[in-house]
Amino acid sequence: RMLKSVLCTVLFMGALPSLAEVSQGHISVILLGATGDLAKKYLWQGLFQLYMDQVSSGHSFTFHGAALTALEPGQRLMFDVLKNLACPPDESPDRCAVLKDQFLKLSQYHQLKTAENYTVLNREIQTLLLQEGLKEAGRIFYFSVPPFAYTEIARHINSSCRPPPGAWLRVVLEKPFGHDLESAQQLAAELTSFFKEEEMYRVDHYLGKQAVAHILPFRHQNQQFLDPIWNRHHVERVEVVLKETVDAKGRTSFYEQYGVIRDVLQNHLTEALMFLTMELPANVSRAEEVLQSKLQAFQSLRGLEKSSAVLGQYQAYASQVQEELQKARDYISTTPTFAGVLIHSDSLRWEGVPFLLASGKALDERVGYVRVLFKNLAYCAQSETLRDAEHSQCKPRQIIFYIGHGALNTPAILVSRNLFKPVMPESSWREAVGQSNLHIFGQPLSDYYVYNPVKERDAYSVLISNIYHARKDFFITTENLLASWGFWTPLLDSISQQPLRLYPGGVENQHLLDFEMVSGEVAFTLAEPVELLNPDRLMPNDYKTIQTKFRQSPLVSAWSEELISQLASDIEKIAHKTVAESGQFHLALSGGSSPVVLFQRLARHHYAFPWKHTHIWLVDERCVPLTDTESNFFSLHSHLLQNVRVPYFNVHPMPVHLNQRLCVEEDRGTELYAKEITALVANASFDLVLLGMGTDGHTASLFPYSENGLEGAQTVVLTESPVKPHQRMSLSLPLINKARQVFVLVLGKGKHAITTLLSRVGHQPRKWPISGVSPSSGQLVWYVDYEAMLG
Repeated sequence: RMLKSVLCTVLFMGALPSLAEVSQGHISVILLGATGDLAKKYLWQGLFQLYMDQVSSGHSFTFHGAALTALEPGQRLMFDVLKNLACPPDESPDRCAVLKDQFLKLSQYHQLKTAENYTVLNREIQTLLLQEGLKEAGRIFYFSVPPFAYTEIARHINSSCRPPPGAWLRVVLEKPFGHDLESAQQLAAELTSFFKEEEMYRVDHYLGKQAVAHILPFRHQNQQFLDPIWNRHHVERVEVVLKETVDAKGRTSFYEQYGVIRDVLQNHLTEALMFLTMELPANVSRAEEVLQSKLQAFQSLRGLEKSSAVLGQYQAYASQVQEELQKARDYISTTPTFAGVLIHSDSLRWEGVPFLLASGKALDERVGYVRVLFKNLAYCAQSETLRDAEHSQCKPRQIIFYIGHGALNTPAILVSRNLFKPVMPESSWREAVGQSNLHIFGQPLSDYYVYNPVKERDAYSVLISNIYHARKDFFITTENLLASWGFWTPLLDSISQQPLRLYPGGVENQHLLDFEMVSGEVAFTLAEPVELLNPDRLMPNDYKTIQTKFRQSPLVSAWSEELISQLASDIEKIAHKTVAESGQFHLALSGGSSPVVLFQRLARHHYAFPWKHTHIWLVDERCVPLTDTESNFFSLHSHLLQNVRVPYFNVHPMPVHLNQRLCVEEDRGTELYAKEITALVANASFDLVLLGMGTDGHTASLFPYSENGLEGAQTVVLTESPVKPHQRMSLSLPLINKARQVFVLVLGKGKHAITTLLSRVGHQPRKWPISGVSPSSGQLVWYVDYEAMLG
């Protein structure tokens, strides 16, 4: 009887106090992909560590390696790995030898290829336990296989290899968990049809790194010191960084699909950031509370724009892709191997604090860290040389969770001595003694309290232990996974064709990848060397011959970025002039996608704008609640209002939601808005109305052949859109034409056809409402980018 003989040997070695304790049941661990790289490098060692740690826990174990390889070669490959397993340095050689021998005896190989193979495995487990007289406690299936195989394996486990009732099932999944939000949703739906949420453990091995795993416990144990300073008033910035010296050679087929953001930022670095920024739950030991707090932290993140990221690619990458994937010599890859991303949170605690995430291959050093840098408002009159680090308020103040490698070459937690002496669990972390002459972030190591793990453990050993203990907070739930992809996918879509900065790799990069934060955006600090620029791109001065009139009105045309910059400047000039004349500026803004970049430009670059004296009105609104993402006001609030200081009583959303109903005529929302305009806007004549233009020639929410708003005395009207949401509220054409200034913004190739058509037609507002825009005593100016103008 194999299991009993193993237990007796372990008892003889003094690992178990009595056989009576061996009664908690049996655990079968099935490692799928048992002969693959990950299994060889980490997983078998992690399972052996679990066995060493838990041999006296009262559970008995068997370990089943499984792969597609046939029995004999698979067995040989697997046991070649098992023979090289190692014990920690503090384990006695005798005990190590016995435990290793027992682990090998408890391990066996299976070919798992067909549904029948899974049925046979299930029968073998049941027969073994019956022979040994043991009760099954649970099964762990570790999927160390590509994600495309998950669904089929899940189906086989669910149909023929589940443990009996009363025993638990834990299924461990390795990343990548999808490529974007849609693929992650699809994979999650497939897995959810076979497994319950509590049965799935998605591994992000960074959550097993000792410095990352201790972020939450550190915050909890040092709450008395951190509570006053862990917020936007005291934190200057947060950096989450993973730098690698290796390149993607040999892995280009994976890298071409994923790139650095999907490979590292969306998962590892984001997860570390969540541990740092989430609100501390009442009980940090309760997985449900931790996961809920993490989800709330995701939901408070501000959406990313194209300008939130800088991207690079090491120069040898293209030739490696061509060689490894047999691509043509002229193949151009748009896959980033370096990324720096600026993230903001709208939570009260972190509003305004920049979170910088950065990672790349072929960089100058291998290092990972999470760094919290605190603001320093002190001025020290006395020379720093006369002060020790502990009492100097003028030295930088920071907390660093040092993940590993780099100058320290070990996991560590560092706290500036001028902050506080942290509380650390002595059983697992010890203060470093005999400080060396190393410098970390420009400061000697002696400026910090430095703590290292008492026992350094591999991330996979930590995670496998957490799987055994059912610690779900160290894993990625379906809800958190989809929240993360929901946050990152819009950025990934927006940068899919963005030009990348080429860099030579290693120390030769010098300052080429340095980037800085300016007005909520990030940009490389140094201009790109001339030889790396794309010479084929048409520059704005190539189009200086474009006419300066469009439909008999002034025309401003440029590349979209330059055009938005000009438009924002022109709006600010009019605002200052109007405020100087009348004391206030009434600005009516359209909804839709085109104005979003303008809103962001105004918020991030126009700090002298007279917002205090500006009234913001809506040109049109969709009949949805103002908190709905479809709402024009919601977009205006997200991209402009929450970032500038407009007095709240100067903001005038359209009353589309009255009496718990949306745009019902009897509620007289249009009359209310018309009265508000008449009461506050002199002669109901706005100082400036910003319009857009649809591909069908509509403007505001005035659509071709609309029954309302194209003529007549009514100033605010309800209209019908041909696309959802159908119901709209809009200013009428006669009211728009009373404005002192009307600007029309037209962006993108998709507007080329309608722009060309409009250049030829006359005043036909019933067919093309935009053609009816003609201010009676004001000025109309067209802002059309080159793509809309020239296609």
